Amino acid sequence: MIYARIAGTGSYLPGDPVTNDDLVARGIDTSNDWIVSRSGIHSRHLAAADVGASDLAKLAAERALDAAGCEADDIDLIIVATSTPDFIFPSTAALVQSKLGIRNGGAAFDVQAVCSGFVYALSVAEKFIRSGSHTRALVIGAEVFSRILDWSDRSTCVLFGDGAGAVVLEASTSPGIRMSALHADGSHHPILCVPGGVASGQVIGDPFLRMDGQAVFKFAVKVLGDVAHEVLERAGESAQSVDWLIPHQANIRIIQATAKRLGLPMDKVVTTLDHHGNTSAASIPLALDEAVRSGQIRPGHRLILEGVGGGFTWGAALVDF
Repeated sequence: MIYARIAGTGSYLPGDPVTNDDLVARGIDTSNDWIVSRSGIHSRHLAAADVGASDLAKLAAERALDAAGCEADDIDLIIVATSTPDFIFPSTAALVQSKLGIRNGGAAFDVQAVCSGFVYALSVAEKFIRSGSHTRALVIGAEVFSRILDWSDRSTCVLFGDGAGAVVLEASTSPGIRMSALHADGSHHPILCVPGGVASGQVIGDPFLRMDGQAVFKFAVKVLGDVAHEVLERAGESAQSVDWLIPHQANIRIIQATAKRLGLPMDKVVTTLDHHGNTSAASIPLALDEAVRSGQIRPGHRLILEGVGGGFTWGAALVDF
């Protein structure tokens, strides 16, 4: 039996932290207390104008490769989860493949499921590996959300940050990704979207992120609890067997409500929201890598990774690390 296990993790954050007070100094009509009380965010990282998602992804990937003890040419599959690609095409994954110097002709493509993107990408890569068609994959979440923020809208612009996280997923004889579940309901797309595009060289519609915060909160708490229970039940496990919950880092109140629904104390929840902000598809692998490198997460630990994002999409994976 072929399984897929996480062999290494890596992450990258651009530049110095940008605090809430830094945003106020830039002229945004807000305050540290307002941001913290509504989200739990104290700071985030913002990429320079000449840095793209592929640049962040490449640096996170190199760290994951180093942690896994393998070379770039050992990778035969690259999946990048992103909502902020460098170009319309080629894919960010193809750019990362080039920047890593991989010339073996392995598959490379992007997944667009917004904040659920990393869980979607991990699930897809796991199925490639379990099929026997591929042996070692780079699964990356990379975002430069600062490019799609309306900096005059204090209800959204203070919430997001830029960054990338990556894992090396490889074939194994012992289980790693135990179970995953992916869902979507496109009827909810108006409550979180970027309702614009490019045609004939011009922006058509609205190119900025728009969100109904209260509606997103209610939806997120419900589906995150539901999908976590789903993967546990399908794997024949209980929440008590979980060492760490690693949720999408969107809002501390959503995270707390999700943990409560699972009956998990907050000391079993990995949170990096306070110093990363919401990094969309990058948030879960960023949090995973930080917890691994700090020694919180160790071999043998059982994890739930879960995310919810615009679309609406949501998903979870039960992982033996």
